[in-house]
Amino acid sequence: MSGDDALTTYRGRRHFDRTGEPRGGRAPSEDAPHFVVQIHDATTLHFDFRLEVDGVLKSWSVPKGPSADPHDKRLAMPTEDHPLEYREFEGVIPAGEYGAGTVIVWDEGSYRPLPGRKDRGRTFGEALERGHASFWLDGSKLHGGYALTRFRGGGAGEREAWLLVKENDERAGDHGAPDARRARSVLSGRTLGRVVAEAAGARQTGSARVAGWRAAPAAWEPPSQ
Repeated sequence: MSGDDALTTYRGRRHFDRTGEPRGGRAPSEDAPHFVVQIHDATTLHFDFRLEVDGVLKSWSVPKGPSADPHDKRLAMPTEDHPLEYREFEGVIPAGEYGAGTVIVWDEGSYRPLPGRKDRGRTFGEALERGHASFWLDGSKLHGGYALTRFRGGGAGEREAWLLVKENDERAGDHGAPDARRARSVLSGRTLGRVVAEAAGARQTGSARVAGWRAAPAAWEPPSQ
């Protein structure tokens, strides 16, 4: 599936004249693929883990967040593919919109696939389709090997479910994810609360089309509508 077709679900759930989320359209970069971990204070407070694969961000909701401890098996529930620009998105998604709530970028960086014996000749995307993929993260906060493994296939009305687990390597530790409400953005240094406060100020002054949205430095510009 092309990157544009893969975003049909994402775009169908959003009104881009009401939310500052990117519509998408950036071509994949030629350097190492990227990953991002966002904290999303929506109906439930959770982490979103995203990997750049085949021109989109493959995405999982991770309620407890990624852990550096190999003993922690983190539930990861797949969500719709997101555009590559989403890895720079921070702000407040307005009430009444899909995913309404506050978003910050907790970590971001590059990654590289770690092919297993059974992955010879397969792309990273094909490994994910088969239900298991290992990769090495080079982020500001997350480092080393991780693996995503599907343990429930999503058939017969069940929702697909995965596990995100840290590999037992030299970058392993004994700490999990931080307190999400106190954590700071790796892009702007803001907490969730600071983003909400700035959004409220923007609404009062009328200085933002979509209150609370702020691009990272040198990031994409929101579409003019």
